[in-house]
Amino acid sequence: MPASATKPLRVAVLADSDTRWKWGALTANRIAPSEPGDPGTAAGQDIRLDGYLLRGRATPTARQLGEVGVRADSLREVTAVEFLRAMREESYDILVLALVGGGVQAMLHGLKRVWEDRPQRPVVVTGYVGVVYEKLADGLLLRHGADLVLANSRQDADRFRAVYEGVGADASSVTEVALPFLGGASYEGEHDPYTVVFAAQPSVPESRKDRTYLLNRLVEHARRHPEREVLLKLRSKPGEHTTHIEELPYQKLSQRLDLPANFRLVYGHMGEVLDRTDLLVTVSSTAALESLHRRIPTVVLTDLGIRESLGNHHFLGSGCLASWDQLDDGHRPVPDAEWVARQGVASDGSYGTAFDAARARIAKLLDRPGGLPPLTPYYTPVTAPGYLPGILARHHLGPDGTPLPGAPAADKEPGPVRQIVRRAARGAYRHGVQRVAPVIRRMGEL
Repeated sequence: MPASATKPLRVAVLADSDTRWKWGALTANRIAPSEPGDPGTAAGQDIRLDGYLLRGRATPTARQLGEVGVRADSLREVTAVEFLRAMREESYDILVLALVGGGVQAMLHGLKRVWEDRPQRPVVVTGYVGVVYEKLADGLLLRHGADLVLANSRQDADRFRAVYEGVGADASSVTEVALPFLGGASYEGEHDPYTVVFAAQPSVPESRKDRTYLLNRLVEHARRHPEREVLLKLRSKPGEHTTHIEELPYQKLSQRLDLPANFRLVYGHMGEVLDRTDLLVTVSSTAALESLHRRIPTVVLTDLGIRESLGNHHFLGSGCLASWDQLDDGHRPVPDAEWVARQGVASDGSYGTAFDAARARIAKLLDRPGGLPPLTPYYTPVTAPGYLPGILARHHLGPDGTPLPGAPAADKEPGPVRQIVRRAARGAYRHGVQRVAPVIRRMGEL
C-alpha cells in the first residue's frame, strides 16, 4: 500500500553476503520515490529499512557489516522459510532481493505463494551487484518475475532486454540505473606519498600460482618505487566469506614474503581507500568502476591473459587494459569516454539522475489501483520441470513455493544451543573450503 507523504516507506532487503547487503541497502535508499505518485528527485523519500541476512556460508560477520557502513533500522539473520514467514506477517512497500540468481528465483516462487491471498503486496526489486560477465542468460532468467530488474548500465539494460525477448518473456521489468555505491570526490592530483592500490578479489584468479604471481609483482612494484605507498586492499579476513569463496587469502600468501616498508595490507571501506589512491590496479573488480567514476587512473591487468574466466574481458575497449611491466615503466591509462558512458560509471556528472527512472516506476506501481498482480517468474514447473524443483528444494521449498516437510522452524528465535551448533557448523564448512578442499584438489593433480 502506498506510504503517505508523512510516513516513511517501509523497505525490506534480503541479502546473502556482505557485498549484496551493501548493494541492496544502498539501492533501497536510492530508489525510494520522493512522494507517492511523484517521479522523484535525486533525494528519495525517507524510508524505514529492515535488513534480513539469509543464513548460509557467506552470511556477513559483524565486522563485515560495519565495514560496509550501511545502517538499517533492524537487521536479523533468517532462513528462507523464516523470511517468507516474515513477509506474510509484515507489510512493506518495497522489497529488494539482493541474492544470487537461484535465491531470487526461490524467493519469487515462495513470495507468490505467501502473498496469493493478499490484496496488496510490495514492489519487488532485484539486480546485480556489479559487472555481469558470466552466466548472463542463467542469472537473468532466474531473476525474471521481479517487478524491476535493475541494470547498472546502458549496456547491461540492452543485453538484459535481449535475453528476455529472446525467450519470449516480458522485458518491461528491466530498468536502467547505475551502481548504487558510486560517489566520493573526484581525483584532483597526486598525493604525498603517491599511492598505488591493488583491489584484490576472493576468487579471481583462483590458482595459487596466479595469486602468488600477482602478489609478487605488487611487492616488486613497491621495491622498485620506495617513494610510493603500495596497498593491497583486501575484502575479508581469513575465515570470513564474501560473495565468492576465497580459498587462498593473500594474507596467508604474504606471510612467506619479506615485505618492503612501503607495502601494506589494508581493509576498510573502499571509498575511504580511494580517497588516497593515485593508481587503482585490479584484475576485474567492480572497484575499477568506482575508481573510474572518480576519474582516478585505473588499470585492469592483462598479465594472466584477457579471459572470460577472469572477467577482465568486460573491459575490452575501456582503454584501461595494461600489464605490470607497462606500469613499472610508467604507463598511465586513459579511459575511453564512450566506453565509460555505456558502463553506468557516470563520471560526467549525470549520476544524480541515474535512479530517476526506477523511482518513477516504483511510484507508479505503488499507486496502481487495486494493488499489484501476482508475481509471474518465467521459470515454472511447466517451462523448466527439470531445473526449477532443484532450485526451490535448496531453499526447502516445494515446486509450488510452499515449505517442504522438515524445513527449519520459523516459530521462534534459535536457543543458545542451536546458535552454538550453527556457529560450529559454519566454522567447519569454512575450514573445509579453505583448508581441506584445496588439499584434496592438489592431491588429485599428483
